[in-house]
Amino acid sequence: MMTHLLPPSLLPQLERLSIISNRRVRGMTQGKRRSGRLGASLEFADYREYAPGDDIRRFDWGVYSRTGRPFIRQYWDEQELSVSLYVDVSASMDFGEDEQNKLLYAKQLAASVGYMALASHDRMQAYLCTDEVKKYLPSIRGKASASRLFSFFEGDVSRDAEQEGNKHVGNLATALRKPEAIPRRPGMTWIFSDFWQEDGFRELADAISLIQATGQDIVLVHVISAEELNPAFSGDLRLIDSELGTGKEVALTGKILESYKQALRQYILEISSFCSERGIRYVQAPTNLPLDRGIFDTLRTAGAIGT
Repeated sequence: MMTHLLPPSLLPQLERLSIISNRRVRGMTQGKRRSGRLGASLEFADYREYAPGDDIRRFDWGVYSRTGRPFIRQYWDEQELSVSLYVDVSASMDFGEDEQNKLLYAKQLAASVGYMALASHDRMQAYLCTDEVKKYLPSIRGKASASRLFSFFEGDVSRDAEQEGNKHVGNLATALRKPEAIPRRPGMTWIFSDFWQEDGFRELADAISLIQATGQDIVLVHVISAEELNPAFSGDLRLIDSELGTGKEVALTGKILESYKQALRQYILEISSFCSERGIRYVQAPTNLPLDRGIFDTLRTAGAIGT
């Protein structure tokens, strides 16, 4: 399978992994995940006493011979997981060179999670968001749909926006509140963003809580560049807001940089504390980490994926 987004050698490794949801699955179609209900899988759940009309193939003759009482075996039901992927494509995400570009890295991580879902026979859908849903991939299922997944993330939404004269001002909170962005059934939601919000994190926290209220197990993937974590700039500079286009003259001294780092640490603490309170998994994904380590180390360590 050809894809320009992910190295072909990565795909077989992704197929051996699966998404780990903290919730019981309540899908609409037979899949590979235990749903919390009884059904027709091969995984034994419990016994119950035989009643007329029960499937005789589930009758346990061994128990009957020992106890003289008729019991049938019950098995867990296995259904699909509904996975929703949201990628922030606002202008602040288009930062960094080559493989360390935040938007590219977010798309690669999202495509990797999506491919895991398809390989596990889960159902997935995806959104590219700014202050609105810019692009939507309707629900797909199965590895045969992987080409649609990769084509969706390989599209250059930012270039389309430039042709339309839009600046791609990012307010992910507004996008997540749109009716078309709300998941229609319980499942698992992944949000890939740098979470830079003009008004801070509180508005976005409210929007994420709204998504969670629909029965979503949520993972926030905080895509952040090495330059943002530890800026190496100094001297008199003009800083340009990548979304609004406004600028400000700043003398970047050691004191100013330390104040920035303190503010960043406080902001990250606010996000992680919110996630901890709400039972949401928070993953920090630095773009200078090679993609395979971002997947197999970062996401796996957070308990979001596993074998």
